[in-house]
Amino acid sequence: MVSRLALMMALPALVLGTCTAVRAQAPAKATYVKVDTTEGAFVIELDAAKAPKTVDNFLKYVKEDHYTNTIFHRVIDGFMIQGGGFTADMQEKDAPRLVRNEGGNGLKNLTYTVAMARTSAPHSASSQFFVNTANNDFLNRENSQDGFGYAVFGRVVEGKEVVDRIGKAPTQSKPHPKVPGVLMQDVPTTPIVIKSIEVVEKK
Repeated sequence: MVSRLALMMALPALVLGTCTAVRAQAPAKATYVKVDTTEGAFVIELDAAKAPKTVDNFLKYVKEDHYTNTIFHRVIDGFMIQGGGFTADMQEKDAPRLVRNEGGNGLKNLTYTVAMARTSAPHSASSQFFVNTANNDFLNRENSQDGFGYAVFGRVVEGKEVVDRIGKAPTQSKPHPKVPGVLMQDVPTTPIVIKSIEVVEKK
């Protein structure tokens, strides 16, 4: 028979183990950012669990005030809205910090999800992001031609009507600021300015 003393000595270890298990199961608190634009504001829920490097990189640009007075410079109805890299006078902002592509994280390019924009180089994403305004399955890793896809790192949870409004903006072509003779397509006729992006608490 186990003595009362042996049970009392074992009890603290059992309690500690139980507490540890409870802490391990506690879900991480989600982070939200509000994107305030000249067309209204929308809120993005960031998924740091599935896209940790991308979320960390994005939040660093947010905290550095990089996005203030940038624009949504590429808007394609029924596809996506892209911003975070150019000012209203079409000057590209310096964004030297790149992030490794996390396109295989299981998050899909569905309507109202948010993903990183990049060049043809898989790991070239820096500050520019886009909001999908349709289910863009061809951007997912498993369907992409380069085998990497476009990394989703969040989703719009408030202000979807603002995203829809931006997505319907009339557009035009404008000269590329750094490449003579090249036109940037799908630039909104009236600049849609990101007044700020800030971390917010969501009830």
